[in-house]
Amino acid sequence: MLKQYIIDVTTNAIKNAAKEGKLNQLKADDAFSLNAEIPKNEEFGDIAVNVSSLAKFAKMAPPAIAQAVAAAINIDDCEISTVAGFINFKLGKSFLNTIVQEIMNQKNDYGSNDYGAGQKVILEYVSANPTGPFHIGHGRWAAMGSALANLLKFAGYNVYQEFYINDAGNQIKNLGRSLHIRVLQELGEKIDFPTDEIEKKSYYPGDYLIPVAKEFVKENSAFAKTLTNDLTTQQLDTLSSFAKAKMLELQKELLNKFHTHFDNFYSETDLHKSGKVEQCVNKLNELGMLYEKEGALWFKSSLFGDDQDRVLRKTDGSNTYLTADIAYHHDKIKRGFDKLINIWGADHHGYVARMRASIEALGDDPNKLEVLLGQLVNIVLNGEATRMGKRKNMVTLEDLIDEVGVDATRYWMIIRSIDTTLDFDIELAKSKTDENPVFYVQYAHARACSIFRNAKTERINVETKEKIAPLFEEDELDKAIMDADLNLLWSVDDEKSIASARKLILKLEEFKPLILSAAKNRAPYMICKYLQELSGCFHQFYTFSRVLTEDKKLAAARLALVKSVSTVIKTSLGLLAVEAPERM
Repeated sequence: MLKQYIIDVTTNAIKNAAKEGKLNQLKADDAFSLNAEIPKNEEFGDIAVNVSSLAKFAKMAPPAIAQAVAAAINIDDCEISTVAGFINFKLGKSFLNTIVQEIMNQKNDYGSNDYGAGQKVILEYVSANPTGPFHIGHGRWAAMGSALANLLKFAGYNVYQEFYINDAGNQIKNLGRSLHIRVLQELGEKIDFPTDEIEKKSYYPGDYLIPVAKEFVKENSAFAKTLTNDLTTQQLDTLSSFAKAKMLELQKELLNKFHTHFDNFYSETDLHKSGKVEQCVNKLNELGMLYEKEGALWFKSSLFGDDQDRVLRKTDGSNTYLTADIAYHHDKIKRGFDKLINIWGADHHGYVARMRASIEALGDDPNKLEVLLGQLVNIVLNGEATRMGKRKNMVTLEDLIDEVGVDATRYWMIIRSIDTTLDFDIELAKSKTDENPVFYVQYAHARACSIFRNAKTERINVETKEKIAPLFEEDELDKAIMDADLNLLWSVDDEKSIASARKLILKLEEFKPLILSAAKNRAPYMICKYLQELSGCFHQFYTFSRVLTEDKKLAAARLALVKSVSTVIKTSLGLLAVEAPERM
């Protein structure tokens, strides 16, 4: 990575200059740190290093320090200058050519790294109740989580993706009761959901259970005919199990359609049946972490940073949601995962401290748990933002996908940091204009592919209308690109072409440090921002540089650069699980 290389070179120059006494009081072993940045003004070079912080050691003015250090730097094919306390580096063609060649050689592996060092990560996200369709918020977690999984794998982590099915508790019985009403309606009974505000909370009156009721009657006609307004426990269990299975099946189908693939669906019910919840409670009790108060069983979570103790078992003998969650996270650690990453909604903010407390209380490192808290999604329609769920239309993830497509939905869901409220502009996401971020990026890739197709397609002489042989034959194009003389990019008498090529290549070089930073910060949205910038640089290069020129050697060099761009765009979109189309 060029920035790190420049920092290393500058650091060595500082130490050498200090040894030679050219930096006044600064010593070679003084503890200093440097940062490299890309100057906003292109006249100041490609990379700049600020050495002003050395003034406190050297007791010299920053401009004098910069000049002394610059004089000690020796890099071939690089122009070095100073401005105030900055050392500016303008890279020569050998540096730029190497970047393109590296991408050509590494292809889809370009940008990958081993930062994760094989660390075993379990990434849990979405984890919805199987009681209804996914809402738009679930879509954000699905897109963000699957993109993060791809990113972490690309950065050397061993990632396991898990969906925790919240299928225990009263909500599943409520789902069964709701299906019961829909089944009776399907059989012609005059029955409807309660209208009382309190009773309504025990039902799911959405129309999505109507097709489920039709399937139930079709598959269990004899059983359905035995149903009356009053349900037996066995009948309720049958209805609940059927409804849960169907809803989970529908959720899995939509996740698959949305390019979101889990390694495991972990059932909360199975967690209880396995005895792991009770075992976990017993272990906490043995460790002296529980006490009884007012008929309830409490966890001493305040000993580990929580703002208060928490109830694990209520006075009626039933467990709280926290109890199973503690057992679930303990089970994750017992399964051998080094890092537990969860994506939760922002309303779970207070839950983080108690989960970390439970991990520490059970003798594990609470830092193994990492929680990303996601903000809500606002739907923007006709320029007005509406919180999800407030509109009668477009309230489910499936509605949104059907309206704007998988690619646009995924890209827009990832485009902002997860801790920022997202405004999803429906009309813009559907548009085929440069203002639509996903269209802008996908069009850049399609344009690159179009250039390759045209390079090996018969042409027409504009004046004579006669057919002309392709610039490259099918079997020679790849070799011509791989063997291209990249020095030709800089030999043309066209300043705008050279400037746009430089800018494009330097943007390509940013991909490697970007991936590292995005992985460290768990921030897939950084890839979207980078793609917008890279696409802009490519469109500018295309404007100022005729790629398929009659000079085949120059054409091959420019095609190599175009190939590098298409490779990085395709890799980036692949990490987001968004298609890189060859035609648009």
